[in-house]
Amino acid sequence: MPIQIDTLIRSNRRTVALILERDGSLTVRAPKRAAMRDIQNFIHEKADWIERSREKLKAIVTVPKKEFADGETFLFLGKDYELRLIPHQRQTLHFDSGFTLKASARPRGEAVFTQWYRSQALTIFTERVTYYATLHGFSPKQVKVNSAKTRWGSCSTNGTINFTWRLVMAPLDVIDYVVIHELVHLRVKDHSQRFWQAVERLCPEYKAHRIWLRDHGEKLTL
Repeated sequence: MPIQIDTLIRSNRRTVALILERDGSLTVRAPKRAAMRDIQNFIHEKADWIERSREKLKAIVTVPKKEFADGETFLFLGKDYELRLIPHQRQTLHFDSGFTLKASARPRGEAVFTQWYRSQALTIFTERVTYYATLHGFSPKQVKVNSAKTRWGSCSTNGTINFTWRLVMAPLDVIDYVVIHELVHLRVKDHSQRFWQAVERLCPEYKAHRIWLRDHGEKLTL
């Protein structure tokens, strides 16, 4: 039985790439003029890898959703911070060595925390992109923050670099790896040996950071 393509993205890339999302769905990135027959043949060749990867995903323990309860912890830059519910405070959500949330806002806690994380993410990611772009001579067009659940970052053909706000929960050195990863994509569009060699030159510990994301990525969520 043919493997279903859940999302097909065509662009100016030269090769077909398969991305197995954390929910098991299959995203295919392909050249604009690639024939569906050739895409399906490529998927057929990778069928064993797709099935093995899906089995691994099923074995991952699902992280329970946050309840925004007093004493619950939330990740920020790789560290856990405790939440306290406060009956009366001016800000809906405040952070200073820990989180305090106005008690009346608990029912909309997810939206409040998401907004806070997005704001922090845009500031931090823009700073890190600017730093590494200046240091290594890259010229990104823009930095954007999105709500992607299955990709830490991406680089568009027009030079815009996107990051999911969830990445701001990771340690800064892991964030820096993702930043460098996407900056290198400005010059090397695929994940060829040339790409990984360029990443390693700028981030020698990149393999350890990839492992961290693989092992802890499920925790970067609300």
